[in-house]
Amino acid sequence: MAEMDALPSPAGDVSAPPAASPPAQRPFVLVTGLSGAGKASILRALEDLGFETVDNPPLGVLEALVGDGDLPLAAGIDSRTRDFDPATALRLLGRLRRRPEIAVTLVFVTAEEAVLLRRFTETRRRHPLAPGGPLGSRVTDGIAREAALLGPLREVADWMIDTSELPLPELRRMIARRFRSAEGAPGAALAITVVSFAYSKGLPREADLVFDLRFLRNPHYDPALRPLTGRDPAVAAHIEADPEFAPFWQRMTAFLDPLLPRYVAEGKKYLTIALGCTGGRHRSVLAAERLANHLLRHGWQAEIVHRELAAGTAPGKDDARSGAGPSEAAQPMTGREALSYIP
Repeated sequence: MAEMDALPSPAGDVSAPPAASPPAQRPFVLVTGLSGAGKASILRALEDLGFETVDNPPLGVLEALVGDGDLPLAAGIDSRTRDFDPATALRLLGRLRRRPEIAVTLVFVTAEEAVLLRRFTETRRRHPLAPGGPLGSRVTDGIAREAALLGPLREVADWMIDTSELPLPELRRMIARRFRSAEGAPGAALAITVVSFAYSKGLPREADLVFDLRFLRNPHYDPALRPLTGRDPAVAAHIEADPEFAPFWQRMTAFLDPLLPRYVAEGKKYLTIALGCTGGRHRSVLAAERLANHLLRHGWQAEIVHRELAAGTAPGKDDARSGAGPSEAAQPMTGREALSYIP
């Protein structure tokens, strides 16, 4: 007997099966960088977030580790890693990035040479590329060798962290902001950090976009406002009364609002927006607070860091700076936990 063709369902009864959800990706964070810059601290912070962590596994077994298990995984590699070779590491990274079930993030951690020298002096540890013998024992030579060796990985890093001026608690918060989500894994949306800073202390090294607010009215000139910050209503009112503030704010948000979706479309995962003034306590703090709130209202993930306030800066007595206006001289907070003391 011939088989009967299936009759079409009556109109309105046809219901397509629900589309299957794509399988969850396993987060894999590969941490590398200069010895003494803080890789071990980053791995410990990731472990606290629920990642499985392994330090310096041989490159030959790393791919197998990534494919074994479901928990988020973090691994540290550097010049001490057995069979380490930058070209091999790049090929491995490329293979992992092509695997749809793995979400790869390469983190490169660095610090200024003077800071690394101080850390090696304090910990009395040998630099892995200055062990003595034919290579010599000068730490500066070891740092230079390692920087050259790891240069290709630095060029392709998803996130570079400079710990030269970064307290350990802030490093932990940065790692938590980047890699913590409701599922304990990196979120898919653009994670934005808004930073206020003082030009007198230098630009934030992690900044992607920088806005200079030194053209606005400076509350430092008002003795009643000088000891306050941009979080205080009186300071906010003083700055917002500047006739240039409203036009600036409108132009800045009009610039950023259409830009952020384009970053997402291009696959950017992290963005740091820095707003600076002379002392980092008044104008930049107010603008950073307002910008973070603006972003949150528009549905973005936004965190705020007041660099100089977090560092315990205080308004100084001598604030004259040619061409830049007054500045609030910073005095470091005593007893601050710093990366210098991390083994």
